[in-house]
Amino acid sequence: MRILFLTTQLPYPPVSGGVIKTWRLVSHLARKEEHNFQLIFPLKNDDEEHLPAFRQNLPEAEVFAVPVSRERSAVNLLKSYLAAPSLNVYRNADGRLADKAREWGRDADLIFVDHYEMGQYIPREKRCKVILHQHNAEYVMWERLADFELNPIKRMLIKLEASRIKKTELKYAEKSDLVLAAPNDIAALIGIGVDSDKCETTFHLGEDFMLDLPALSFEGSEKALLFVGTLTWEANVDGLLWFLDAVWPLVLKKHPGLRFYIVGKNPDQRLKKAAEGEENIELTGFVEDLEPYHNLARVFVIPLRFGSGIKVKLLNALYRGLPVVTTEIGTEGIDVANETDLYSTSVPEKQAEYIDILLTQKAKWNAMSKAARELSKKYTWEALLEKHDGEISALMNR
Repeated sequence: MRILFLTTQLPYPPVSGGVIKTWRLVSHLARKEEHNFQLIFPLKNDDEEHLPAFRQNLPEAEVFAVPVSRERSAVNLLKSYLAAPSLNVYRNADGRLADKAREWGRDADLIFVDHYEMGQYIPREKRCKVILHQHNAEYVMWERLADFELNPIKRMLIKLEASRIKKTELKYAEKSDLVLAAPNDIAALIGIGVDSDKCETTFHLGEDFMLDLPALSFEGSEKALLFVGTLTWEANVDGLLWFLDAVWPLVLKKHPGLRFYIVGKNPDQRLKKAAEGEENIELTGFVEDLEPYHNLARVFVIPLRFGSGIKVKLLNALYRGLPVVTTEIGTEGIDVANETDLYSTSVPEKQAEYIDILLTQKAKWNAMSKAARELSKKYTWEALLEKHDGEISALMNR
């Protein structure tokens, strides 16, 4: 089978949620002997530095990539009103990519659209099967972002963009034969008119090899909190700022020596400012090996107020057996039991109470650590990719 895979950036190195998922899909499909695999994507940020390593690690893929640099800015938002159905579609648009997609698409048996933004490259005259892989229902994230925006003009623009994205996601789903998304995102997409018969569940998984690592120890940890994530991503930045303002002072009052390790490269200036002068908070920057922090910290926090899709940072904490305190947004798409597998609440006082329990009660910590690892066994790459192989085979034989 000849597969054309369209994605929004170089899926390497696989160090963040969306890139990990794309890398797993790409490497799985490209390495199957029965497939001829072609890959098209724009190069962004430092992608060109990592392209040689990607080619070396996946020589089975025929790659076409060109630099495309359009920031998420007010100017580009205005340009997108004239040139594209949404800002992110505009940011991923390029004539060279379109030409190559048309050329390779003519001979493809299957086009795999990874992220809705790449739906713009589905040929107008579709001659093959098309799969749309929704990393999230993006319109939902923008609608939630609007709820927290205080500036009325910005809120209006965000709501407008959410509406544009909603129409575009529906349009590209209608052009597809199969839509892969997390359970909560499937519900959101069906809500805007996507055919439920087209939808199959998928998950953004993490480093499931951690299930094979030895169990963590309450005694071996210190009174410390841990957050790991992309610190330029607005949902992470907003959530951390909220946590530092509303929850952190409550916990610190009870545990004055508590440490908070925030792991991720290029932290947003607002985070730097919030952590300034706070000797208990450490912005570590990028960390190659997280295992020392998993052993050091006693509680993993995921203070998200908006977003969509499955949070890989949550699954990684569950795999590792590091007890989690998060919000309802943080658990979306994962079948968890509150107060058994983790703690989940958006109420600051309740979050502080949950953190206190895990910092001080060894029995509860041990029970939750064990429950988290047991639950996460349902979410492994081997099972997921085998499931998708079956769905692709059924689609091609339809």
